[in-house]
Amino acid sequence: MPDSDDQPLLGKVALVTGGSRGLGKQMVLGFARAGADVVIASRKLDACEELAREVEAKTGRSALATACHVGHWDQVEGLAEAAYERFGQVDVLVNNAGMSPTYPRPVDVTEELYDKVLAVNLKGPFRITALIGQRMADGEGGSIINVSSTASIRPSADVIPYAPAKAALNAMTEAFAHAYGPKVRVNCIMPGPFLTDISKAWPMEVFNQRAQHFDMRRGGEPEEIVGAALYFATDASSFTTGAILRIDGGSGV
Repeated sequence: MPDSDDQPLLGKVALVTGGSRGLGKQMVLGFARAGADVVIASRKLDACEELAREVEAKTGRSALATACHVGHWDQVEGLAEAAYERFGQVDVLVNNAGMSPTYPRPVDVTEELYDKVLAVNLKGPFRITALIGQRMADGEGGSIINVSSTASIRPSADVIPYAPAKAALNAMTEAFAHAYGPKVRVNCIMPGPFLTDISKAWPMEVFNQRAQHFDMRRGGEPEEIVGAALYFATDASSFTTGAILRIDGGSGV
């Protein structure tokens, strides 16, 4: 039998939205290595299925791949039902799905774009947290992890719809901690600049120059998010709720 110290999530089920790539993918793999069965959700089913096969091959844990656009409440409700139908429980929920489309000028942001950004970054996490958090509170408890952004406290001109959505997610973290405590812990990871697929569109020469002003002098690697996720997902954080953990390489406030 695996040692519980090596697999602190053995017997648990973790659901990760935006789980097929980037930080979400690394959290899925980290949870599975820690013993959890996983639910992988994103808009791209083929990417979820590919990661599910990788999880099962590398870790031996069960993985459910499901397509879900978290900005649509009917799809969020379907995701929750699929997870409970397959596994009968969700012990860890990670609200990782997010989006921040570019725009030339603030005046060029359309109502459709604005609504889409708010739906994915805030409306969806609210609904799935309410649905699964209530089941956790009515059952054996659990841990909910929101994934915010340092844009919520250091907004720039190119993320105006995104930044307040993430700021609201910070506030929602504490509110849900009040709503579902003491059986459910609700915390938030606030990442800074990580070198995920999204960073491929960055002008890297400019970024690398900027990174010289970070304490770590670099951007984060996606797997460097896993330690924080495991801390919040496991009993290591048994007296931590309503907290926001900034992970940004010391890029400054």
